Amino acid sequence: MPNPTNPLHPTNPLHPPHATSRTHSGNGRTLSREVLLASRPVGEPAAEVFRLARTEVPEPAAGQIVVRNTWMSVDPYMRGRMDDAPSYIPPFPLGAPLEGSAVGEVVVSRSETVPVGATVSHFLGWREYAVLDAAAATVIDTDIAPPQAYLGALGTTGLTAFAALTEVAPVRRGDVVFVSAAAGAVGSVAGQLARKLGASRVIGSAGGPEKAKKLVGDFGYDAAIDYRAGSLGEQLDRAAPEGIDVYLDSVGGDHLRAAIGAMKPGGHIALVGAISGYNSTGPAAGHDLFQAAAKELTLRGMLVSSYFHLFPEWIGRAAGWLADGTLHTEQTVFEGIEAAPAAFLGMMRGANTGKMLVRLDG
Repeated sequence: MPNPTNPLHPTNPLHPPHATSRTHSGNGRTLSREVLLASRPVGEPAAEVFRLARTEVPEPAAGQIVVRNTWMSVDPYMRGRMDDAPSYIPPFPLGAPLEGSAVGEVVVSRSETVPVGATVSHFLGWREYAVLDAAAATVIDTDIAPPQAYLGALGTTGLTAFAALTEVAPVRRGDVVFVSAAAGAVGSVAGQLARKLGASRVIGSAGGPEKAKKLVGDFGYDAAIDYRAGSLGEQLDRAAPEGIDVYLDSVGGDHLRAAIGAMKPGGHIALVGAISGYNSTGPAAGHDLFQAAAKELTLRGMLVSSYFHLFPEWIGRAAGWLADGTLHTEQTVFEGIEAAPAAFLGMMRGANTGKMLVRLDG
């Protein structure tokens, strides 16, 4: 797996000399490193908003487990939680560890339902060891896929693509489908899924010629748009001269405007994210919603947490596709907890292909 250069090292304040993990304190307690939110960013975050700390792992209470995290995820929604503003999920507290999806091995258990040695997924990433209620962890089957797959194709990113294209903006046989951020974690699955759902043509947008090439060569797209190479609207018109039926939007901004302009009457748009505006310090730009009204479009927002009931169906399908090779996935991997901020900042700038992950057990 690739080991990207850490843009925050060697001057990174999160990478102190001789920072070793999983050592023990003088009283024999296990030490764990974790990444804290040191300050709230204004605009694009910098390294200084993060701080690496070391803490003793507490003893679990009855019904709790201790997990040695082996992989963690970084995701765009985390940027919103760095602001102290109302949202669908509470902001990260200052001076406390960040949170996010992770997988790991149970090393201590005071639960009758989750034994030592089980591999689990949970929501206390950004740390090497997590202490949590057993009810907040899900035992995962590593016989059907490796643990890190449950942070990508078999996790919430894969589920997002599935829910978006089957429930929010359903793909019908013969549809023309457009996906933004198509080389990312959600988009790289969505293009292949749209094809499996019967789309006649699948178009993806990504930044740069190499990513555009991968969309067609690896991720099942019929056409790729490099949004850095010219007018997005003109490129979309050439890729879909008769218009598009379904759009999965993870970008917002100019992508959403271009998609509305290209939509056929009665088309459907799944509003999954708007990463182009996450670092904005002002109000979001408006859109020409008159076109949406005139075309009788359906624009529907989604939170993946509303579709967790689809997880069993999705994992059953996706695990089979991973096993037979008809679902291609990629990961961009950073090594070590100290690299988690660099992985997050790189993901926000589009440095990843597929899912951005941090491996903690290297």
